[in-house]
Amino acid sequence: MKKLQMVDLKGQYEKIKGQVDQSIMDVVNSTAYINGPEVHGFQKDLEEYLEVKHVIPCANGTDALQIAMMGLGLQPGDEVITADFTFAATVEVIALLNLTPVLVDVDPKTYNIDVDAIEKAITPKTKAIVPVHLFGQVANMDAIMDLAKQHNLFVIEDNAQAIGADYTFKNGKKQKAGTIGDVGATSFFPSKNLGCYGDGGAIFTNNDDLAHTIRGIVNHGMYERYHHDVVGVNSRLDSIQAAVLRAKLPNLDMYNAARQHAARKYSEALSKSENIITPTTFTHKKCDVKCSICDTCDCHVFHQYTLRITNGKRDDLVKHFQEKGIPHGVYYPIPLHLQKAYADKRYNEANFTVTNQLVKEVISLPMHTELEEDQIEYITTEILKIVD
Repeated sequence: MKKLQMVDLKGQYEKIKGQVDQSIMDVVNSTAYINGPEVHGFQKDLEEYLEVKHVIPCANGTDALQIAMMGLGLQPGDEVITADFTFAATVEVIALLNLTPVLVDVDPKTYNIDVDAIEKAITPKTKAIVPVHLFGQVANMDAIMDLAKQHNLFVIEDNAQAIGADYTFKNGKKQKAGTIGDVGATSFFPSKNLGCYGDGGAIFTNNDDLAHTIRGIVNHGMYERYHHDVVGVNSRLDSIQAAVLRAKLPNLDMYNAARQHAARKYSEALSKSENIITPTTFTHKKCDVKCSICDTCDCHVFHQYTLRITNGKRDDLVKHFQEKGIPHGVYYPIPLHLQKAYADKRYNEANFTVTNQLVKEVISLPMHTELEEDQIEYITTEILKIVD
């Protein structure tokens, strides 16, 4: 059995080494390191893949979220609703812009933002909702978009973990994650489903005016050199990272399919345990929970494969994994509403029952494009030794 890794970036690279190496050398030979042809080429390729009018590359996923909010013209004191159970970057940018973060609980099955909790949190000061497509699964965008329309709110999709996922609306229409709301933001951190070899990010929108504003913001507020029309930042995707992403993008659907296959294998081995809750995919159709990750599932691209250990043995499993050298992750051990930086006396613990339970139960398993079935068999066998 090959050595277990949480993410096997080297194995993935070796399969596209020739193309990646040549793309990087082409940038080096051209010396067009900033805003070169590879950046513009990647932008167009990604627009075509996502079927979105505008992709604006930037330096990283956190910048992408911040710039999206700046582009929408949100003002200090405006309330922005987002999920309590996610990485801090989502709430970090809200606070950095002197907006007011409003954290709400998540759905116990999908771990995505709870739509009923959003509705209860809306006030006259609410200006935007930020659904996070957590672990690679698209949030309930039908309901979120309906709420946003009803209350005249912006929707900013945090798509850092779900690039390539499809959302199927109630009417059967499909649309790529990150292109449904007013604006979407993603990260190309190396471990992402589409990752570069450093930092990178992008913003998506179908709104021409918003795209124009954002293009100025990412470049110091300039549309013409030394003419600063808006307050901006310095956030650019460099040409070498764009070259890597451009080489990898044609493989994204294959990468996601490999993750989905690995997820099905994990679930087949673990779903019979009464002490384990395997991932459930969101669907408008009535499905048997035991076959929730099926061959036609495209709403979840498994950036992470995350279990719930329900009998109090999650920490025992963590210790066992450490002893056996099995990579794993606990995402996220402390809810955002309990973090020192984001604590707020308005929050009531009774409103975070799901999140407070998840942080005691979740554990994420190795998940990448190079996972082999003997590795999955070994990992699941070791889990059942401890949990059952």
